[in-house]
Amino acid sequence: MVDRDAKPVTREVTDIEALRLLAHPLRNRIVQQLRSGPATSTTLAKALGESSGLTSYHLRQMAQHGFIEEVPELSRGRERWWRTAPVDLRIPRRVDQSPEMRAVIDEMTRLDLAFDLEHFARLQLEAGSEDGPWGEGLPISRGQIKVTYDELLEFFEEYIKLLYRYKRPESETPPGARAVLTRFFAFPAQPATGGIPDEPGPDRPNN
Repeated sequence: MVDRDAKPVTREVTDIEALRLLAHPLRNRIVQQLRSGPATSTTLAKALGESSGLTSYHLRQMAQHGFIEEVPELSRGRERWWRTAPVDLRIPRRVDQSPEMRAVIDEMTRLDLAFDLEHFARLQLEAGSEDGPWGEGLPISRGQIKVTYDELLEFFEEYIKLLYRYKRPESETPPGARAVLTRFFAFPAQPATGGIPDEPGPDRPNN
């Protein structure tokens, strides 16, 4: 049995067909929904405005590649519940990607960012409508560091460690805790032949 409270095993996805699954718009939306908690093909169909037959097909496809898994303790008879698999998915370095793989990964990234921006914009509009500290705003940080490529990889792994430090089992989660989406992306300020722009302002919360 997999311990879902433990740090997941890192898995690098190199199969182009598996990557195409994640770059498919509907499958991408299904994964986004499952990150909020387990669901059936029927509940996903209602949430996404699709037929349960279609969502069921895509769920089976993603399960075959290990991106999602069935929840046996919730499934009853023909009703099957699904959740994301406890795996730390990684993609090959860009220099190791074929042109075909790069195109698929770029599309997958575009879909992920589009979802994040839409979701964040909606929450910004709703900010302040909720009583208590959760309604006061959404923290935002922008910064710039000067690092070597190896240091950037080290920085990323340190971020992953911090992330899993707060991915506690339910028994250790304090009262009042809520699911919070976190995102990380970093990129050179300029191409290698370009100049370095002025450093942006200090990190700040968006209140």
